[in-house]
Amino acid sequence: MLDFLAENNLCGQAILRIVSCGNAIIAELLRLSEFIPAVFRLKDRADQQKYGDIIFDFSYFKGPELWESKLEAKPELQDLDEEFRENNIEIVTRFYLAFQSVHKYIVDLNRYLDDLNEGVYIQQTIETVLLNEDGKQLLCEALYLYGVMLLVIDQKIEGEVRERMLVSYYRYSAARSSADSNMDDICKLLRSTGYSSQPGAKRPPNYPESYFQRVPINESFISMVIGRLRSDDIYNQVSAYPLPEHRSTALANQAAMLYVILYFEPSILHTHQAKMREIVDKYFPDNWVISIYMGITVNLADAWEPYKAAKTALNNTLDLANVREQASRYAAVSERVHAQVQQFLKQGYLREEMVLDNIPRLLNCLRDCNVAIRWLMLHTADSACDPNNKRLRQIKDQILTDSRYNPRILFQLLLNTAQFEFILKEMFKQMLSEKQAKWEHYKKEGSERMTELADVFSGVKPLTRVEKNENLQAWFREISKQILSLNYDDSTAAGRKTVQLIQALEEVQEFHQLESNLQVCQFLADTRKFLHQMIRTINIKEEVLITMHIVGDISFAWQLIDSFTSIMQESIRVNPSMVTKLRATFLKLASALDLPLLRINQANSPDLLSVSQYYSGELVSYVRKVLQIIPESMFTSLLKIIKLQTHDIIEVPTRLDKDKVAKLTHAISIFTEGILMMKTTLVGIIKVDPKQLLEDGIRKELVKRVAFALHRGLIFNPRAKPSELMPKLKELGATMDGFHRSFEYIQDYVNIYALKIWQEEVSRIINYNVEQECNNFLRTKIQDWQSMYQSTHIPIPKFTPVDESVTFIGRLCREILRITDPKMTCHIDQLNTWYDMKTHQEVTSSRLFSEIQTTLGTFGLNGLDRLLCFMIVKELQNFLSMFQKIILRDKTVQDTLKTLMNAVSPLKSIVANSNKIYFSAIAKTQKIWTAYLDAIMKVGQMQILRQQIANELNYSCRFDSKHLAAALENLNKALLADIEAHYQDPSLPYPKEDNTLLYEITAYLEAAGIHNPLNKIYITTKRLPYFPVVNFLFLIAQLPKLQYNKNLGMVCRKPADPVDWPPLVLGLLTLLKQFHSRYTEQFLALIGQFIRSTVEQCTSQKVPEMPADVVGALLFLEDYVRHTKLPRRVAEAHVPNFIFDEFRTVL
Repeated sequence: MLDFLAENNLCGQAILRIVSCGNAIIAELLRLSEFIPAVFRLKDRADQQKYGDIIFDFSYFKGPELWESKLEAKPELQDLDEEFRENNIEIVTRFYLAFQSVHKYIVDLNRYLDDLNEGVYIQQTIETVLLNEDGKQLLCEALYLYGVMLLVIDQKIEGEVRERMLVSYYRYSAARSSADSNMDDICKLLRSTGYSSQPGAKRPPNYPESYFQRVPINESFISMVIGRLRSDDIYNQVSAYPLPEHRSTALANQAAMLYVILYFEPSILHTHQAKMREIVDKYFPDNWVISIYMGITVNLADAWEPYKAAKTALNNTLDLANVREQASRYAAVSERVHAQVQQFLKQGYLREEMVLDNIPRLLNCLRDCNVAIRWLMLHTADSACDPNNKRLRQIKDQILTDSRYNPRILFQLLLNTAQFEFILKEMFKQMLSEKQAKWEHYKKEGSERMTELADVFSGVKPLTRVEKNENLQAWFREISKQILSLNYDDSTAAGRKTVQLIQALEEVQEFHQLESNLQVCQFLADTRKFLHQMIRTINIKEEVLITMHIVGDISFAWQLIDSFTSIMQESIRVNPSMVTKLRATFLKLASALDLPLLRINQANSPDLLSVSQYYSGELVSYVRKVLQIIPESMFTSLLKIIKLQTHDIIEVPTRLDKDKVAKLTHAISIFTEGILMMKTTLVGIIKVDPKQLLEDGIRKELVKRVAFALHRGLIFNPRAKPSELMPKLKELGATMDGFHRSFEYIQDYVNIYALKIWQEEVSRIINYNVEQECNNFLRTKIQDWQSMYQSTHIPIPKFTPVDESVTFIGRLCREILRITDPKMTCHIDQLNTWYDMKTHQEVTSSRLFSEIQTTLGTFGLNGLDRLLCFMIVKELQNFLSMFQKIILRDKTVQDTLKTLMNAVSPLKSIVANSNKIYFSAIAKTQKIWTAYLDAIMKVGQMQILRQQIANELNYSCRFDSKHLAAALENLNKALLADIEAHYQDPSLPYPKEDNTLLYEITAYLEAAGIHNPLNKIYITTKRLPYFPVVNFLFLIAQLPKLQYNKNLGMVCRKPADPVDWPPLVLGLLTLLKQFHSRYTEQFLALIGQFIRSTVEQCTSQKVPEMPADVVGALLFLEDYVRHTKLPRRVAEAHVPNFIFDEFRTVL
């Protein structure tokens, strides 16, 4: 019959593909379970209040129209719903595809079984497939994997969360409208079971059998599979475990499969006493905690509690006398084998001859070790014992007492066993690869010795006192031929013949009295030794490696190993060279990957890479977690060095306290040495380079500590007078400097580029925090898994917010905005300083930005700048909606504006009776200016801050990297010249649509402060009626609140009614910049007309001095021209230049 797994056997390939797919689905479910968006759990009150109305469970399907109409009734809910969709559709779709693949899996399996029954595969039925060894394994696995999938889903993704995700997918995706969508079936299969994985939660009735029966499966198939699993050793494992007491371990994988599959036929568990007794006697006579798939453990005493037959059958095993007997037995075994393994691991003990002569003994020791580790790890695990179940607790306490359980000793046994296994495997691989060469070498040596002896007895070769003996000469020649004729490929015959040859050589020595001649004796002894070596060498078989692989399986500990992490870390801290032993343990764990990957590999499935990447990644993460203790310990020493360097050792000390520093430095280098001893290791398919591990570990610890320092250092008390901003920045600056200096100091002792790491990680922390802070202003948020700054191996910690800001950068920004608030302070442009309006004390100055540059570096300032941009955008958007609300929807305001426009047009003319016209318009629109002023001032204040940041960045860039600054400026000028040339002559080149040059250079220019924030377009705008005239009215409404001061320029008249001039000018300027330039033209024309008309009125009434409002308007024009860097003729187009020239002399 054709090989069942052959490429051209359709029947075998079909079931192999299904099983391969099953393993891949479980890996995907496990992977996704770590990415469930927290919001779907609706755990905390805030989430419930915010999203409770847009996240539904399956109750939604009872009346979708009702729920949707509720949403449509509230525009803000619709908006939230749309935002939620944009942010979560990608991850929800991924979950849905995983759920869909589970349903597709069982549909495919059922279809395959139907095809078998209907004879689609010629000469194949379920019975014949079950007779074939591979077929039997695959059919059992196919059903078992489906059960595991369902259990994994329920354990890792709670029922309510599944329902909410499925409903969200149904509402947000277009799939529901497609005809082939099997949404209903998926929802039926995966609706909540009521099960909760929380400790102490009650188990729902008829769980999990009712869950397993949601999709019906051919009953005769289930009972045949159970029959096979009950009677056969389907994986031929018993041959690897010859001892009867190891039988339950040999059949452990099969037992796990049987445990899962029995839920598909629960009647056996409930009523079939004889079958259950048979199952327990065969599989669970001495164990009751099993691992069902990649370390998911189950305690049968708890799992089979509701089933009468199963519970009765298991009672024999759980009898306290039996529990005591098993625990004592394993305690004795582990003690005995531990001593043996320690003996084997002594330096120089495991030599090649010793190993080859003692293969059975070594393998028995390995079996005993692994069986004892398995039993003790599983039966003492916390995860397998519900603390609320009195009986389970009693059994566990009994085990702990009788086995004299000590986790450290068990861990030591695991370490030594892994090391022993690793050495043996390596030796065997080496011996196997050299097997034939060695055999041929020994054969040649033996044959040559015999030829030489034949020559000696020929009397030709002079050997002292050996007489010629033709019989012996012929005999030795014959023996030499016989040795040469031994055939390597026919090992059995060669072995038998070699034994006969050894006997013949012993006999010839006795019969012919050759003992008297020592040299002849030596020749014979050498030849016998070579023949012995040949027998040993021919016995090196690959079966030994395979047995070691089967016996060394540790997939049961995939999750349990985590309980030993603290012991591993403690032992590394005490002795860093422990890492080399741990390497063997990690490699032993990596062998667990073979279980899920075997079938995927056989099927040549494309899933091989992603599944092996997932499990290897999990294991590498665990390795990193264990070894993180090394960087942690290094940083503990580093903190002491920082303290010594920043506080205790002064710059030029008279006596150096170098002993302490030297001691700490030595401790750090010892840790480094420890991790570098690990050698490059392949864990699954991921290559682990210890140097990289060390660097990542150091980065992780640095990120953790720096992020915490930034979080803790920048928390402000808003009521503090004066502000805590500068002292806190100085304190944080000292902390960061301490980190920086000491980090630089240890770089040579741990062989890393400290400055590079420092800059990369600090920039990553700051950029990530800026990104998180800016998420507040974004509709489509950047999730952690999408962020280019967040990393799984070197995560940036998130802290709970202490106020409205999400991160430290937000708190810093809001504190700066609070202390420079234009209602409280007055900004003097020439001095770049803010003063308190009431007390006239200095609040802060441009020194603040130098301090931020020192503390947070260029990234910090740049991040602050970016955040201010988002805030300006938000303010401008708020302004636009306010403009719509209070101006365009208010009839009286619109009428006033219409009247004013009619009175002042054409704009080139002079308005008669101007005072009355202007001031009546201001009086009628008085109520709108407060909100208007607030918005403009906020934007202006932020623009001043952005200018200060740009100045500081530009200054430090020219100072620290003058070549970069010069290169950027020249490139910028050249680019602008090219673009201008293109607009004058379109045939000249211009960056194409897909060219990112302009976009990329902008980031560089902003980081180097080579830009003008006032020229930036922050938002896109539509045409707004009356926009220039409203801004004009706003400006002249504010002028009476200000007065001109010769030393300071325009200042506020009354601190009680505060208006600060610089933010007012810059705010208006920014606002106008967002609209078409004709609005600005019109606005300037209105101001020019106001100045001309007022001056005209004063002249005709013979008022000698220039009115204050005109002075204010002229100063505004002057500042406008200065800030926009436009030529003065822009203003002179609307105001005669003699007024411009004269007004300062008149003041």
